Amino acid sequence: MKNFLVHNDSVKKAMCEEIGISGVEDLFKKIPAKALMNNFDLAEGISEMELQKHIKSLAKRNKTDYINFMGVGSYNKFIPACISQVAQRFEFSTAYTPYQPEISQGTLQIMYEFQTMICRLTGMDVANATVYDAATACAEAILMTVRIKKIDKVLVSNQLNPEYKKVIETYTHANSVKVEWFDHIPDNTADYSCVLIQTPDFYGEILKVPQVNTLLVVCTDISTLSILKPVECDIMVGDIQTLGIPVSFGGPTAGFMACKEKYMRQLPGRLAGRTVDAEGNQAFTLTLQTREQHIKREKATSNICSNQALVGLCATLYLSVMGENGFKQAGYLCAKQAHKLSKKLAEKGIKTLNKNFFNEFVIEVKDAEKTLEILKTAGIIGGLKLDKNKILVAVTEMISDDDIEKYIRHI
Repeated sequence: MKNFLVHNDSVKKAMCEEIGISGVEDLFKKIPAKALMNNFDLAEGISEMELQKHIKSLAKRNKTDYINFMGVGSYNKFIPACISQVAQRFEFSTAYTPYQPEISQGTLQIMYEFQTMICRLTGMDVANATVYDAATACAEAILMTVRIKKIDKVLVSNQLNPEYKKVIETYTHANSVKVEWFDHIPDNTADYSCVLIQTPDFYGEILKVPQVNTLLVVCTDISTLSILKPVECDIMVGDIQTLGIPVSFGGPTAGFMACKEKYMRQLPGRLAGRTVDAEGNQAFTLTLQTREQHIKREKATSNICSNQALVGLCATLYLSVMGENGFKQAGYLCAKQAHKLSKKLAEKGIKTLNKNFFNEFVIEVKDAEKTLEILKTAGIIGGLKLDKNKILVAVTEMISDDDIEKYIRHI
């Protein structure tokens, strides 16, 4: 254990002499003086009781009692209380995302069950054990298609979430892949490795899936699959935040990726599989490991793809607790309340610009900024301002009839 002991003065002196400096200060001479922090001006320490009071006073600055009609990829959904209790058990706690082949059987089983649930919801053959988020999933799916088709050009819908667009631009730039953004899909898509669309799109519109003669990647809100049929495609991606994950100031969340079986070996990350041990008992193992930690670096499908195991656990628990009927009911309530709000807005002369939507839609008002300020004064987060006259509104099962009436009164 001596290697972990703090160096004494004689050891420090010997080390400095070895590398040709007079003291540790010489190591920092090239750093500009203005960049050095010599005086941290830290307050005196306080007791634990005083600290608790101070933290609570800071927490009170957060306004958390608004009625929330904001969505934009992160939604205020009902979360059964038991999920956090189970997910916080010490058996699932780790300082780093578990990716070792020798993960415990419990964690491997959770990953396997998560993959199975995603496949059942999406109608796809294979799913991986999560990636960072939907934006990462979109970018990784594009790189998948480039490897499959050996074509370095892709078509991506302009109606994609702007945050996803930025991540795609970063990934594709680094991999010398050309992205062409489209509002209307071209007739011939054979010269591209894939076409990527989002449905419902960023504006909440449920799109008709185009016919393409290349690979089709679809990004979707997994909760819409509670009452909508999954679309036919080659790769499906999205976020799992709506599956029992709190908004929590924007994170953390996780993404999913699912594909047809023939593309399985191009999936980034890892897959857990089920088998039997030497005694014939059920056993779980990492079946596919495509990260550079597991295989030769040049054969890795992604060197910066990881796994959100704990978030995936929460999603698995959510689907297990809600069950098929509960999941459908939550989806139905989202759509029902959203369409109810849209109808009441129409009665007040406020137009909904969407033709088909699940729980998110765009409304047109005289002054979006002023409208949102009035709603906020009334304790309502009214949605996202898109431009001078348009607001993107989201409704979940957490929005009651009284909330809708209050929105209508103040808008």
